[in-house]
Amino acid sequence: MALKQIKTQRRRLADEVYDQLVEAIMSREITGEDRLVQEKLAAELNISRTPVREALMRLETEGVLEVAASGGFRLARMDQTEVRQLYQARAAIEGQAARILAVHAEPEVLDRLRDLIRREEDLVQPTTRDYFIANRRIHRAFMVEAGNKFLIDMFDMIWGKAMAFHLFSAIENVDISKSLGNHLALVDAIATGDVTEALETFTSHIQEGFDLQIEGLKEMAD
Repeated sequence: MALKQIKTQRRRLADEVYDQLVEAIMSREITGEDRLVQEKLAAELNISRTPVREALMRLETEGVLEVAASGGFRLARMDQTEVRQLYQARAAIEGQAARILAVHAEPEVLDRLRDLIRREEDLVQPTTRDYFIANRRIHRAFMVEAGNKFLIDMFDMIWGKAMAFHLFSAIENVDISKSLGNHLALVDAIATGDVTEALETFTSHIQEGFDLQIEGLKEMAD
């Protein structure tokens, strides 16, 4: 793992350490086999242990890391029950955004969503990270257009940067291209103005993602 030395005159050190760790997780420089020890990280970054400890504890609070049995931290593992609960929370939050959009969305909003989906899904030789970023941007666009900042905050917490990617990456064991699903169908459901249809379409879409996730996790375990 190659982290860059940090210059202390720039941003708050703990934030820089946090960002570098997130980037390392998403680029898979940090994997489930690695143990993160604050003393070693501080030496590699050429800074004191305090900002490193703060960044590690922030990632632990967010559910990205957990304390390792041998000391230090490692990437957190989620069991099937926790994955189901995460997708249930997604369905509740994103489904509510769909209901809002079905009532209030103007044609120009629907056009913006369709344009964004086409752009994001136009991937050339995509990596797992590309699929993850495209998926997250598409789903977050629905939240933004719904216009409820509290729903957006909850969405951001659930999708949680590195943790979401770490979990999402299991899908590549099945067929990562399936992860995008049919997002244009979500816009079509909203366009009907029927809140029940919009909710059910979003819920079904998220359920398909959960099923794919569980299949991927089973493949990892075999």
